[in-house]
Amino acid sequence: MEDEQIVALYWARSERAIRESMSKYGAYCQAIACNILSFRSDAEEAVNDTWLGAWNAMPPAQPAILRTFLGKITRRVSLKRLRDLYREKRGGGQVELALEELDACVRGGSTPEQEVIEKELGEALRRFVDGLPQTERRVFLCRYWYLDPITAISQRFGFSESKVKSMLSRSRKKLQAYLRKENYL
Repeated sequence: MEDEQIVALYWARSERAIRESMSKYGAYCQAIACNILSFRSDAEEAVNDTWLGAWNAMPPAQPAILRTFLGKITRRVSLKRLRDLYREKRGGGQVELALEELDACVRGGSTPEQEVIEKELGEALRRFVDGLPQTERRVFLCRYWYLDPITAISQRFGFSESKVKSMLSRSRKKLQAYLRKENYL
């Protein structure tokens, strides 16, 4: 089934949308979640939360590229789950929770200026990544978007681990120079 048809099913509030999403993108979302979370059960829970997130987001969202949309949800859910698990390991996270609650009282959330800066920074990062040569861009995204381990990246591209590390190091230096030029650092 085509992505546009799946999105239309979400908009029609048809449960078939979730089944079609699972069928077409389940393995993709599972791979993202597994790269972030240590346990398969946690990854499966994150993927299930992805379908709920997609259900709640559409409408009003109407993603042009459903794969990317679902991947972003999976990544966000998995990273939140990882933070929550880490917090539990450190005594239930009561200190961090208390500080977060206090921070919300003091700051009152992000300001419109901060939101604009974050959006502009996101666009600058997108332009930087788009400007990388194809292989370098793919390696960069595998590591920093999908959080693939160096060994998996080296196997995927047929490079040695040291070559992957060198490519990533050069890319980070380029990114740092780019962000300085754009006045973000």
